[in-house]
Amino acid sequence: MNQDKMHLINKIFKNETIRTVWDKEEEKYYISVIDIIGVLLDSEYQDSRNYWKVLKHRLKKEGNKTVTKCNQLKLKATDGKYRMTDVVDIEGMFRLIESIPSKNAEPIKQWLAKLGKERIDEIFDPSIAVQRSIDLYRAKGYDEAWITRRVKGIQDRRELTDVWKDSGITEPKEYAILTNEIYKEWSNMTAKEYREFKGLRKESLRDNMSRMEVILADLGEEATKELAKEHKPFGLKQNKQIAKMGGNTAKVAREDLEKKLGKSVITNENMLNYKYIDNKEKIENTN
Repeated sequence: MNQDKMHLINKIFKNETIRTVWDKEEEKYYISVIDIIGVLLDSEYQDSRNYWKVLKHRLKKEGNKTVTKCNQLKLKATDGKYRMTDVVDIEGMFRLIESIPSKNAEPIKQWLAKLGKERIDEIFDPSIAVQRSIDLYRAKGYDEAWITRRVKGIQDRRELTDVWKDSGITEPKEYAILTNEIYKEWSNMTAKEYREFKGLRKESLRDNMSRMEVILADLGEEATKELAKEHKPFGLKQNKQIAKMGGNTAKVAREDLEKKLGKSVITNENMLNYKYIDNKEKIENTN
């Protein structure tokens, strides 16, 4: 299997001709519209292109901006040449599928309906979501001790964000900035740099950490939470100072352990068996 293909796309369509590109800056996958239509309708490229032209016009008239506001990227065609092609993100892909009457799309629509029902069930009984997460971790091969620590870590993280919220932090971007302050202090990397170091894209960084890395990440956040409770910072500037202090607690622990071990506890290993090929970079460098 081409390692740059997105697993979700292949799992849904069982087809490797759908071209996908990973955008590093936006941290998003983009998928060829023409390829999706071709698979759904079992149509040739030109027929899919004509179908999209008509469908796009209709969706615009209906005010469907999610699908019609497409980006364009240079994608490799069957003749080997690179041409500008309409692409959509994951949300746009599903909206596109919903707009096309096709026997091939019906199983996907049923799957989406099932997901919707599951989310409603979780509103009435949140424990369902917790159990589903545990079952997914077990299916991926994580041991019970790791799962227990991970589930507790999720709760601890929520407690930290609650403390930040009480300290005047309200924007998602601010939460990300504070998290990066903690990570940079103990690992010398932002969360994004850490994911790239491990060869990850959309995958969870914590889910791909070693047990010791998880312990250090948890320690940095737990220390930050306790320091924030004690010093009561307010606003981003003051909270950044506290986050750095919390991260330093994990840094001291890491350096002491590494000195005794004689090696780094930071590893580029992950739960994947391969590394992604940077397809977007290859495309942009192609004339």
